[in-house]
Amino acid sequence: MDHQFTILIPLYNEEDNLLRVEQELSSYIKKAPLPSRVLFINDGSTDNSLTLLEEICKREKDFKFISFEENRGLSAAIKAGFDEVQTPLTGYIDADLQTHPEDFDLLLEHIPEYDLVTGVRTDRKDSFKKNMSSLIANGIRRSFTHDGMDDTGCPLKVIKTEYAKRIPMFNGLHRFLPAMVLLQKGRIKQVPVRHYPRIAGKAKYHLMNRLVGPLVDCFAYLWMKRKYIDYKIARRNE
Repeated sequence: MDHQFTILIPLYNEEDNLLRVEQELSSYIKKAPLPSRVLFINDGSTDNSLTLLEEICKREKDFKFISFEENRGLSAAIKAGFDEVQTPLTGYIDADLQTHPEDFDLLLEHIPEYDLVTGVRTDRKDSFKKNMSSLIANGIRRSFTHDGMDDTGCPLKVIKTEYAKRIPMFNGLHRFLPAMVLLQKGRIKQVPVRHYPRIAGKAKYHLMNRLVGPLVDCFAYLWMKRKYIDYKIARRNE
């Protein structure tokens, strides 16, 4: 099968979620509108996640994984996924399944006209503190980037791979994917998607790294914006 869509699933210590992830993603790719595959990026998990990934990928022919030697963070995991992808389209969903893979279809509807389509979580099922810190962090980011996005932390995205591979990732830049597509003069859109409570595993973020980290990263983004090199090949002699 010639796959057209690769779904990235970064994870760190998600052993309690992985069998459910297998079930939901296996079900989804059987009826997805495009021939699809799944790529797990194990970010140096210290629990039983890697063993489970090996078992899952033996059972599921369209599932693959890569695994880091040590924990390097979400931005590094996403960057590694972008580097590995060979399909025209790349998706991203978290292993906690607080968003549903079926909602990829809502995003894929718009991808012919846009270069990145991101979800916006509606009726969020997180705690008041988590929702408020996310609201503040998104407001800070918008004031720096002017990307017009309400929820860049939503773990459901589709991006054209050619744009993904040109994003110069560094720690924290996963929050700025729409802004980085805009730097490439790409088009972006946000679409409402469903949100669910986390039912297994533990969240990896707390109040400080939801607010302080994004603020520091905004200054890194401004530096990147000034230094960013963008080009497109007009002609090549083969």
